[in-house]
Amino acid sequence: MGLLDGKTGLIVGIANERSYAWFIAQSIIAQGGKCAFTHLPGEKNERRTRRAVEALGVADPWLHPLDASSDEDMDKAFSAYAEAHGQKMHFLVHSIAFADREWLQIGNFHKTPRKAYLDAIDISSYTLAAMASRAKDMMINAGGGSVLAMSYYGSEKVVPGYNIMGVAKAALETTSRYLASELGQHNIRVNTISGGYLRTLASSAVGGAEEISKHNLERAPLRRNVEGGDVGGVAAFLVSDLANGVTGENIYVDCGVNIVGV
Repeated sequence: MGLLDGKTGLIVGIANERSYAWFIAQSIIAQGGKCAFTHLPGEKNERRTRRAVEALGVADPWLHPLDASSDEDMDKAFSAYAEAHGQKMHFLVHSIAFADREWLQIGNFHKTPRKAYLDAIDISSYTLAAMASRAKDMMINAGGGSVLAMSYYGSEKVVPGYNIMGVAKAALETTSRYLASELGQHNIRVNTISGGYLRTLASSAVGGAEEISKHNLERAPLRRNVEGGDVGGVAAFLVSDLANGVTGENIYVDCGVNIVGV
């Protein structure tokens, strides 16, 4: 018996086998959960996500395109999920973020233009509220559910080069708390995981990423960088019934980096 037997949900954000979302899906599947997936629009993106999902052992995955900047796309994706899965959703994993990499360089945060600032907030933070709103009725039909999003320590402390993404992640964490407060009456829990540095497509865009990795190896209490499976295991716990009393929290899975002052 797995922790997630009989539970089905949607994973948003798998780009390849190194994505945090991929490791989260891996852990959920290992615990008996069934996952549906979205991918960025376009044949190339679909092939890349399909290849990653098939590497999880899912032979015939449910995939649907999603441009998170489009309300119409959001409506189509969630409606299609509802039709295919009996109007029920037990969990939703939001693992997407965006910022123009030009503004993820050390020393240029103060120059961030309005559009780059707002685009980062839109995709990285607002979309959590938008997806939770669309998932709400399906989670109520399922007797309750769990919404999970991915954050990072740069949301609360200055990480050189993280810049506007840090602001967006701070907004994401606050969004999750307000959602937790409103949706809790429906037995819907909302949490974030603050994952440590993991080499992904997203992290490679941040100026100073190699310095962050080196710092973690030297200063983290566990003397290593986080691995995808570390986050995946905590995610599986948070979307399971074992975490029924946990909501509105930001859980650090970063090998202890967040407790170190210098």
